[in-house]
Amino acid sequence: MGDNSNLEASIDRLLNEEKQMRLAENVAGTRKAATEILQLCFDAKDWKLLNEQILNLSKKRGQLKQAVQSMVQQAMEYIDQTPDIETRIELIKTLNNVSAGKIYVEIERARLTRKLAKIKEDQGQIAEAADLMQEVAVETFGAMAKTEKIAFILEQVRLCLDRQDYVRAQILSRKINPRVFDADTKKDKKKPKEGENIVEEAPADIPTLLELKRIYYELMIRYYSHNNEYLEICRSYKAIYDIPSVKETPEQWIPVLRKICWFLVLAPHDPMQSSLLNATLEDKNLSEIPDFKMLLKQVVTMEVIQWTALWNKYKGEFENEKSMVGGSLGDKAGEDLKLRIIEHNILVVSKYYSRITLKRLAELLCLSIEEAEKHLSEMVVSKALIAKIDRPSGIVCFQIAKDSNEILNSWAVNLEKLLDLVEKSCHQIHKETMVHKAALRP
Repeated sequence: MGDNSNLEASIDRLLNEEKQMRLAENVAGTRKAATEILQLCFDAKDWKLLNEQILNLSKKRGQLKQAVQSMVQQAMEYIDQTPDIETRIELIKTLNNVSAGKIYVEIERARLTRKLAKIKEDQGQIAEAADLMQEVAVETFGAMAKTEKIAFILEQVRLCLDRQDYVRAQILSRKINPRVFDADTKKDKKKPKEGENIVEEAPADIPTLLELKRIYYELMIRYYSHNNEYLEICRSYKAIYDIPSVKETPEQWIPVLRKICWFLVLAPHDPMQSSLLNATLEDKNLSEIPDFKMLLKQVVTMEVIQWTALWNKYKGEFENEKSMVGGSLGDKAGEDLKLRIIEHNILVVSKYYSRITLKRLAELLCLSIEEAEKHLSEMVVSKALIAKIDRPSGIVCFQIAKDSNEILNSWAVNLEKLLDLVEKSCHQIHKETMVHKAALRP
């Protein structure tokens, strides 16, 4: 009882002192009085009184910004020392109410929201945690460190992926420009000019820029895996592969390079895929995993690939991916791999044949006539190649039908080439004649 009365008396004395300092606009004095009140409540372990005093002091008429900021920062240090989870949540909510709508404590509010979201997530309330995180738009905070902003947005993306909200995850991920990870962190930071925001240092628990790069691309792999966007998954693994810390240790880069090879083969054929495929083949590290180098060479070489032989050779490697970085290649990966080999074979056939019977095409693809026609039609619809099927006669034509203007233009070009050759021949004959005549003269 005596301790309580002493506490109340001390708080009343400090409140009077705080009022005098506040009305006199003495920043240091107001800040000191306010923080001492909070310290008294904390020392007495009276958490209810601490919450009341925080709210009470923040609502005082003409309360100074610096005093509110100091109070919030000091009370944040007490969060980890709360006796139970309910008290912790109550203190965080109190501080959130105080900092709501105040631009000078926006960074503290963001950090508090992140702590509260972590508690909710630990309790299994992922949807509530994601909603809490989305309330804060850190990209507008000028004083927050770049790495802390990125870490906060990545946490928002992760929670959206955990609750399978892929649309919002994509929107949030676009707030981060991947070029930011390539910035040179060794450069000296410029001193802020007068009138500019002073950027705070990131807390010690925030990862470095290169660690954030890896987290970002791992989250993007999770997002792209949802829609089986193999080329984008491959590009994300390529970005992870290019991180210096990954390239230094074979234990890290070999599983990543394996994934790059698999997803390159699984990706539909297009100019970007072809460019990445050739760039990967030139990588010297690929010689460490010869089976995968052979796989990529098979895909690049314009020769028909026997599916059964390929699958028998690589089935074990395909299954092994489950125990490696990034997990399995996806539920549909096996079917899609077969589809890509069929598409590759059709492209090879279209290069060497201008006309071919459906029966022969089906034999080359090791498929039935109906399946061969189905896959060929799908490739024509997706504009991967140009072909026409004469179903009554069972013939596939890979030639492009030219209109009359194109035919006339090609004739004109051929005639021009012919005339050039005739002119060069005449010139050579004339030259030989002149040389011969010169030789006959005495």
